[in-house]
Amino acid sequence: MERLIFHVDVNSAFLSWEAVRRVKNGEPDIRLIPSCVGGDPGSRRGIVVAKSIPAKKYHVTTGEPVSLALRKCPSLLVVPSDFRLYAKCSRDFKEICRRYAPVVEEFSIDECFLDFTGTSRIYPDPIALAREIKDRIREELGFTVNVGIGRNKLCAKMASDFEKPDKVHTLFPEEIEEKLWPLPVRDLLFIGKASAQKLEEAGIFTIGQLARSDPAEMAALLGTKMSIQARNYANGIDDSPVREHPEEAKGYSNEITLEEDVTTMEVAETILRALTDSVTRHMRSEGAKTMGVSVSIRYLDFKTRSHQKTLQEPLDTSREIYEIARELLGELWKDQRPLRLMGISLTNLSRGDYGRQMTFFEEDRKKDRERDEKLDRTMDELKDRFGSEIIKRGSVMSLGIHVAKKFNGRKDS
Repeated sequence: MERLIFHVDVNSAFLSWEAVRRVKNGEPDIRLIPSCVGGDPGSRRGIVVAKSIPAKKYHVTTGEPVSLALRKCPSLLVVPSDFRLYAKCSRDFKEICRRYAPVVEEFSIDECFLDFTGTSRIYPDPIALAREIKDRIREELGFTVNVGIGRNKLCAKMASDFEKPDKVHTLFPEEIEEKLWPLPVRDLLFIGKASAQKLEEAGIFTIGQLARSDPAEMAALLGTKMSIQARNYANGIDDSPVREHPEEAKGYSNEITLEEDVTTMEVAETILRALTDSVTRHMRSEGAKTMGVSVSIRYLDFKTRSHQKTLQEPLDTSREIYEIARELLGELWKDQRPLRLMGISLTNLSRGDYGRQMTFFEEDRKKDRERDEKLDRTMDELKDRFGSEIIKRGSVMSLGIHVAKKFNGRKDS
C-alpha cells in the first residue's frame, strides 16, 4: 500500500503564539514588525528563538545572540519566552490534527507527522485535505502552519520547509529531482554543520550531488552508517514509521552554544549545573536512571572533546550526577582554552526500582540521597506546574543562563 504522510509545522511558532495572545488583548500584531522571542529583553542576554518576517530583512537569524540581533536592528522588539503558553498552543493545534489523522506523531513542540496511509476513500484529494487542516488551524487558533506531503516522513518534512508561511507543498518521488536535488546539501534533514562542511570541501554542494555520489567515497568521508543514511535521504528514501507513542529513549543529552566564550572553571561549572538540572529533570519524568555520564566541550576552532564515566549503580539525582559531571569537566578541560559549546549526556539507562541495602558506613550517604530526591521532586513539581523558569539556582541566575532542551531519543524545542 502506498504511504501518505503529512508534516505540519507551525510558522515561527513561539513568536506566532505570543502574537496571537497579544492580538486577543487588543495589542499590535508583533508578526508585522521587527520582533523576536528569546533571552532577557532587559539584559540583552540569551539567543533568538524565533523571529518575525520583518526581522529577517535586517538579517536577524535564529540562534544568534540577542545582543547581536539588536545591533543589526536597534528597533527590534524582544519578548521573553512563555513555555506555559507554548505548551497550550502545541496541544491545541495537534488536537485539530488528531481530528483528521488516524495516527499522529509529535515530532517537537511545534511539529507533528500525520499518517493518512489507506485513507484514500475518505480523503481522495491529499492537497485539498492539507489545505483544510491548515486553514482550520488558522481560523480556530489564529496562527499559520505549513503542511508538507510525501510518501515518507523525510519527504513530508523537507516539503514543509519549502516556501513559507501558510503554504502546502508536496514532495512525491517523481518530484525529487526537480524540488529536492537543487537544494544546498546542508538543507538535507539531519546533515549537521560538520558533515555539511566535509561534503562541501569534497565538492558536494547540492543534495543532488550527494544523491549521485560514489558510496565508497562517502563512506570514507562520513563513515559507513552516516553515508548510507545521507545518500538514502538525498534520494528521498526513508522507511521510518509514524509512531503514535514515542520509542523509549536510549539516552538523554543537553547542550548549549555559548553566547560568550567561557574561559573560567567557575563559569563553566555554573553552566554545567544548569545543563545537568535540565537533563536530569527530563530523565526523571520518564522514570529512568543513568549508569553512564558523559561531558563534551567544543573550542573556538570547532574541535570537540568528550569524557565519560560508567557508574556502579543507577542514579537520577541532580546533585550526584552534577558532581560526576564536574569531575569529568575538570579532567577534560585542563588547558582552559576558550569554549563555545558545552554538553552533558546520560546513557546506559535503567528503569524501575533498583534500591539496595546500604552498609553501616553508607548511612550518611543514604540520608543525603533521600534529601536530594525530595528536593528534586519538589523542584520538578514546581517547574511542571509553573514552567521551567520558575526556579533557578542563584549561580545560574547571576549569569542569566537559559538552557534550552535538546534531547536524544526525542526532539524538544
